Amino acid sequence: MTFDRRIYNFAAGPATLPEEVLQQAADEMLNWQGLGTSVMEISHRSKEFMAVYEEVLQDLRTLMNIPDTYEILLLQGGGIGQNAAIPMNLMSLGKNGPKADFIVTGVWSEKSFKEAEKYGIAHLAASSAAEKFNTVPARATWQLSDDAAYVHYCANETIGGVEFPDVPDISDTILVADISSNILSKEMDVTKCGVWFGGAQKNIGPSGVTIVIVRRDLMGHSMKITPSIWDWAKESANQSMFNTPPTFSIYMAGLGFKWLLRQGGVKAIEKRNQAKADLLYSFLDESSLYENRVAKEYRSRMNVTFFLQDENLNAEFLTQSNAAGLAALRGHKAAGGMRASIYNAMPLEGVQALVEFMRDFERRA
Repeated sequence: MTFDRRIYNFAAGPATLPEEVLQQAADEMLNWQGLGTSVMEISHRSKEFMAVYEEVLQDLRTLMNIPDTYEILLLQGGGIGQNAAIPMNLMSLGKNGPKADFIVTGVWSEKSFKEAEKYGIAHLAASSAAEKFNTVPARATWQLSDDAAYVHYCANETIGGVEFPDVPDISDTILVADISSNILSKEMDVTKCGVWFGGAQKNIGPSGVTIVIVRRDLMGHSMKITPSIWDWAKESANQSMFNTPPTFSIYMAGLGFKWLLRQGGVKAIEKRNQAKADLLYSFLDESSLYENRVAKEYRSRMNVTFFLQDENLNAEFLTQSNAAGLAALRGHKAAGGMRASIYNAMPLEGVQALVEFMRDFERRA
């Protein structure tokens, strides 16, 4: 099978991957490290795969500057799975029983909040639902509890395109951050949160592996009902291999980390991501056909949502953009409109091509 060119894939996840990463995986598929087999076909306990595993952990520590006081777990079940694992591992630390506070700024933090209600008191400390999840509630309005085990927030809402510009200050309470869609997109001070978690399928590699970065002193407090596979302490004791891990996804994540290191690391990729986002948002702000509805200070650099003023043009916009090699621009069904996900692997040329198409479509509309 041949093709003329790769499309620009703006899917929210699974998302586009660096071409050189895909090429390396293809080149190694049938004969990885001279073993005459693929990495998917060897034991996860073999010395060859364990070397991959250890290197993946070290590269992630380097990229995010993760101190030794934090454990890195490579798990399965995605962010949805951790929505259950987090309360089961942490809620017992509440001063008066299982309790946690939630800052709800979109669909994903709302899912986290609702899941946690199964395991204790999930307190809605702040929500932007009344503003249609187009902003982050002002910090002064947050009604944080004095007896909560932790505060949960989603650093970047993939569906609505809302992103916290900084890690919120909540004093001494444990902070838990869902970074599924902006992990490794910008520099983050790991020590500001007790737990960071996210799937790999947006900024790292294919779906299948979930990264949990947890302060070591927060392990070992799981509820009795916690399944062994969700118990962070047990997973840590078994090097994230309480069951067979997603070996291919871990291997691909490792290739993604190496690629990012070659780009100059997180600091360098953050500048590129800012340039891409600035280009697209500047065009949207000048347009008379398209609009972005997110408060400017909370616009996501990863997921740019926009709407056509005349929604009768939506179908034609999608048909023509797809024909132009600009794929997956339809917005999530929960939000409508359009969405361009411009993760680390999306080159600036892809955003330039999108802006050029949108400008031409507006001229012809």
